Amino acid sequence: MKQDKGVVFCPSVTTRPPRPGEIDGEDYHFTCQEEFFSLIERDELIEWANVYGNYYGTPGKAIDMALGSSDVIVEKDVQGARTLRAVYPEGIYIFVLPPSFEELKRRIGGRGTEKEHEMDLRLQGARQEISDLSSYDYVIINADLDRAKERLVAIVAGERRRRLLAGEPLDGEGRASNGKPTAKGTAGRISVQTCDCGGQKSEATGVGRESGPGSGSETCHQGVGRNHERED
Repeated sequence: MKQDKGVVFCPSVTTRPPRPGEIDGEDYHFTCQEEFFSLIERDELIEWANVYGNYYGTPGKAIDMALGSSDVIVEKDVQGARTLRAVYPEGIYIFVLPPSFEELKRRIGGRGTEKEHEMDLRLQGARQEISDLSSYDYVIINADLDRAKERLVAIVAGERRRRLLAGEPLDGEGRASNGKPTAKGTAGRISVQTCDCGGQKSEATGVGRESGPGSGSETCHQGVGRNHERED
């Protein structure tokens, strides 16, 4: 998707340390807990959650600014996507699945950042998350990274074409003729990135919105004055 100048990836904010190969501002915005809570107090996060002791949140201003001229990809887990769906109902939701639970476990283990009991919790959460995919527009099986990327590109192209055929031509600012933003949402990475549970990144975790199994969030409090319980 990097070749598509009309698509912008908006990273989440997190208090967890960067993993090997991750770049601040590209994969995530890494910050301290004090600054994270400051973002919450200023209502700058659309949603936020405590995931295995680390905080993750979605910066609303960055998304809204990007929507002025681009389609937006956001990486979220299942509950985060559910929250964003209420804020951005016109988004396209994509769920990225591993080819099997055995492969999911291998990817999590290969990352080398989870202990055995943490891995078990993520796998248990993944089984619950994939029990109902009816709220998603598309599902991508991430068995091969390159093919998963190709499917994501095809989904983006197809959705753009669908909007045009529906009488919503895009203007120079990436908006439909009715003035509404034309792309909003999240994308997860699996390994599955919605949080990619494995060691490889997948841009197939998301145009519009996406989620994937094994993200394991515990309690989520939405920003903008909304709170709710979260169990993925």
